[in-house]
Amino acid sequence: MLTPRYFFADDFRQFYGYFLSQPHVKRTFQKGDYLWKPGQPHQKIHYIISGAAIHFSDHESGRRKIISFHGDGTVFPGYHQYDFKIERSLITVALSGMKVLEFTKEQFQKMFETNTALSNQVVNWYAMYINRFLFETVHQEYNSSFVKICNLLYLLTINQPACSGPVIDLTQEELAEILGLSRIQLTRGLSELRKQDIIFTSRGKVRVINLPALAELCSSETI
Repeated sequence: MLTPRYFFADDFRQFYGYFLSQPHVKRTFQKGDYLWKPGQPHQKIHYIISGAAIHFSDHESGRRKIISFHGDGTVFPGYHQYDFKIERSLITVALSGMKVLEFTKEQFQKMFETNTALSNQVVNWYAMYINRFLFETVHQEYNSSFVKICNLLYLLTINQPACSGPVIDLTQEELAEILGLSRIQLTRGLSELRKQDIIFTSRGKVRVINLPALAELCSSETI
């Protein structure tokens, strides 16, 4: 049974050869580049060859909400035919140098309609993406800040950027922005986990040193 994910990678790797055989443009993004202009709906779809991107929203209050991360072997943004108003407030930025295959919506639509395996995977991918939001709406919203932190660290350890295992390569500010917590709430939670010898923190990194003990502190729907 699949667990919620914040980092998506490898979901379309089996289609890389197929994508190469279809009309596309090879593009590169530098760290900090927008994958599409803020304030506009996306018009291009990318298969990520290498690198990773961060997807987030900057609220008018000044607070940032990190939604998800997308790495090599996956497609982002996902394919759909409609433009949604909410997309104008969503931003996707390269976390590192990226190489991608870029498709127009029309090009991806043709592949979607003619390749059954691809269309099935697009639907499966959206199911996984929606599961991430359902997890947050149905469960995380009602958990204490400490349980929210434990859940996130557990999920990022088993599926997170750079596939670096127990090392979570995110700053405390970024962790707080994923959870919608204040820095004070996050700092208190991390401090408690350090006291229990479950994690070790350093600049811009969190290392989980006792995953079974962390799992014991998570809510049941996480594990």
